[in-house]
Amino acid sequence: MVFVMRKSLQLLVSLLVLTSFALARPLAEVRPADARGDDVADAAAAADPTGARWAQRTLAHMTLEEKVGQLFMVWAKVDFWNLNGAEFIKLRDQMHKYHLGSWGITAPTESGLLVRPSPLETAAVINQLQRESELPLLFAADFERGLPMRLRGGTVFPHAMAFGAAGNADYAYQFGRVSAAEARAIGVHWNFFPDADVNSNPNNPIINTRAFGEDPAEVSQLVAAYIRGAREVGGLTTAKHFPGHGDTDTDTHLAVGRVNGSLERLNRVELPPFRAAIAAGVDSIMVGHLIVPALEPDTSKVATISSRISTTLLKQQMGFTGIVVTDALDMNGLTKIFGGNSPATSGRAAVMALKAGADYLIIPGDLDGAYNGVIMAVRSGELTEQRIDQSVLKLLQAKAALGLHKNRLVDLNAINQLLSQPESVAVAQHVAEDAITLVHQSEAHARRLLPLPRTAPITQQYVYHPAVAAANHILLLVFTDDARGENGRALLREMRQRAPDARVIFVDDALSRSVAPQVMEAVAAAERVVAAVYVGPSGGKGEGTPTLDRSPSSLLVSVLRGAAEKTVFLAMGSPYILAQYPTASASVCAFSNATVSEAAVVRFLFGEIPARGRMPVTVPGVVNRQASAQPEQ
Repeated sequence: MVFVMRKSLQLLVSLLVLTSFALARPLAEVRPADARGDDVADAAAAADPTGARWAQRTLAHMTLEEKVGQLFMVWAKVDFWNLNGAEFIKLRDQMHKYHLGSWGITAPTESGLLVRPSPLETAAVINQLQRESELPLLFAADFERGLPMRLRGGTVFPHAMAFGAAGNADYAYQFGRVSAAEARAIGVHWNFFPDADVNSNPNNPIINTRAFGEDPAEVSQLVAAYIRGAREVGGLTTAKHFPGHGDTDTDTHLAVGRVNGSLERLNRVELPPFRAAIAAGVDSIMVGHLIVPALEPDTSKVATISSRISTTLLKQQMGFTGIVVTDALDMNGLTKIFGGNSPATSGRAAVMALKAGADYLIIPGDLDGAYNGVIMAVRSGELTEQRIDQSVLKLLQAKAALGLHKNRLVDLNAINQLLSQPESVAVAQHVAEDAITLVHQSEAHARRLLPLPRTAPITQQYVYHPAVAAANHILLLVFTDDARGENGRALLREMRQRAPDARVIFVDDALSRSVAPQVMEAVAAAERVVAAVYVGPSGGKGEGTPTLDRSPSSLLVSVLRGAAEKTVFLAMGSPYILAQYPTASASVCAFSNATVSEAAVVRFLFGEIPARGRMPVTVPGVVNRQASAQPEQ
């Protein structure tokens, strides 16, 4: 399939309607790169000279204050807003005061849970901000699993590591294409993805399943395929977290990260996916808050503020000419170096990032301090206005490449036609199913336990009908961080369609002590136990590999101690959790807690699909990475 970049939503509609799902191909057959590291601005200039002229003309008429404002992105936590209400007016006034050129779209939280707005609400807010802005705005988001990572709608994809387990580069291409097309449909132009990190450290608390795997060559192929898919429908992509966040045991949301590998190792493991991203035409590269002594001997300088890393290595040696993006400037991985998030320290962090080579400064701890700090640095001569112009021109050229200088609004009436198209949903489900990986602890027990028996035909359970009484055939235990959340809900629905009398108990830290007697009684009576463990990377949760809280973990140990021979362990997220509970008769990895992964794992448990996946990472003491797909079983 060959596509051309679309510069209006109307053409994007036609593209999505006409696109069909390509047949899957193995990694070895991935299509060759069709770019040579040219950034999106170069492509725009060649395709539309008027866009390049618009960018140059616009820059020439901007004040210093307006230029500096273009370099910053802050979060817009979108919800339903009245456009005359205080929430929207606050955003609008902030945009005008600081001449902001972009926004990051995310969802608000309530009692620790994400409250996702709908795509229509989000697009309406985006359109109105575009109308209120003198210059067209760029909108970015962390759509690492597609729109549903932040919104209540769109095609649900599993985590990146599921793509590594499926071992199919065309899936990654379709992932990039669908995610970018759906994002463009609601007015979001720029996705901070793909994750080009090679997760070689099992104790990594923050990358984990966000990475495609631990093999640099396979990660490179999947990264490049994703980028090509996104670019073909006009989406901007970001490879992160340069020069590689996979071999750390630190969450840079909480502390300074450190990568201790030698230069030889960095060139062999960490850097190849970024080189592949550049070759595939990635639009931007996000630099992480990482100390890398092999590249920057001054250990007071993380990569974000190191010119040796952001300029000498990335731009000069690797030839990257696109947009260099910082990771969030309010993260402790950077702020601890400067002593906090005060106006003064936020200003210094922003200035040093620009001096190091950054073009785009996202989420400063104190926007006023960072904005004014950059202006003062120019007026004092620490930064030149020419240096600011270089970065601003890149961002204006990116806007021109997207066609925003001609049409910055999206058609709200088209969104229901563009999102969650059946062929897109089918792609995501195929990925989730092909990722399911069976890890035998005891093959004899696994054969006896699986497939699970149906206890009734699949029928629709209506809300006014009495619930089916629980029996002892199947006990489903859902271990999660918060039983109020979404984890396990789709798993439960799928399970009940096949076994309406399954007994189900949710366990989190708040519930574990009170439900422990009930759990152990149910385990003793059950014929088969399914323990679904939802553990995965989440910013700010702590150091070391993601794990259950202590009390739920103790309860799970007790379950396995008393009933390992009849328990199927489901790793609904991090596969590294297997090392902490090695006694289950059979373990299954889904590599994701996405609803498509929940549906896929239940289909496997009941014998409807085989486990085709293979381990894209090594779980020490349990299973090694598998270089080729497992045969069908």
